[in-house]
Amino acid sequence: MQVHFWGVRGSLPAPQLPSQFRSKISAILERLTPDDIKSPENRERFLATLPPWLFGTVGGNSPCVTVSCDSTADLIVFDAGSGIRELGIAVVKEKPARDHFHIFFSHFHWDHIQGLPFFNPGYAPSTTMEFYSPMKNLETALHGQMTSPYFPVHMESMGSKKEFHELSEPVILGDIQISYKKMNHPGDSYSYKITEGNKRLIFATDTELSANDFQKTEENTIYFENADCIILDSQYTLGEAIEKYNWGHSAFSLAVDFAANWGIKELILFHHDPTYDDRKLFNMLQSARWYTERMGIKGIEISLAMEGMEFSL
Repeated sequence: MQVHFWGVRGSLPAPQLPSQFRSKISAILERLTPDDIKSPENRERFLATLPPWLFGTVGGNSPCVTVSCDSTADLIVFDAGSGIRELGIAVVKEKPARDHFHIFFSHFHWDHIQGLPFFNPGYAPSTTMEFYSPMKNLETALHGQMTSPYFPVHMESMGSKKEFHELSEPVILGDIQISYKKMNHPGDSYSYKITEGNKRLIFATDTELSANDFQKTEENTIYFENADCIILDSQYTLGEAIEKYNWGHSAFSLAVDFAANWGIKELILFHHDPTYDDRKLFNMLQSARWYTERMGIKGIEISLAMEGMEFSL
């Protein structure tokens, strides 16, 4: 099971500003010494010492995550934020290009559907797109954003074959099972758990963790306990989460507590606030790791979702 992040921001896309680029360049130059540019080896060594918030970027596209599995050539896609445009560009370059996509939606807020009209493979007659959601307005919602005056091209103009599945039970794709669970978010949002063999990955964006999520009920235990990895909404610090109570997003410290509560091995902080720059996001990652040490939590690996990041389970 291979996971790729195409969009990791929440609420709306947040491209890097020119002032942010200038600030990074200035900070790098302040660290530079004459010895660092004497040779290619010295330059590479210098670049390797830069903190990740300076050398690279978390990315600005809204949510889109793909999962490739050994048991199917089809691609599984979670959400169609602006990151799905980058996925489409990459797919077109593949030889042979993938032509069958299973797209699961957490919910239909703009940041999770706005990239679909720009998904290039969707306009090819050879492509099949299957859309999934437990929400009853799946087809209406996707068609609705591609109507006048919101968009000049209707969904019918996308030449691909389209199928719409309103979920009432887990989805079986060969040896893969994809189940779902309603989470705490205004207007509702759904997480998904993908199981292949003994590997289990949970995608849980746009959720405000509550006491109910920590309770050892049979439903929660079956769904969360001992998962290999969870991609989890961690948009706020705890203070911000308290200030923005009932906005539908979680604090990174609660995400750590949640992963520890359920024995989840890997936590990936996701759905980053559009106002946070790279430095603040990496500070939050560092704080999350510090929190695990401070609280004596063992056995959890924590990382920050970044565009272009890949990992395998």
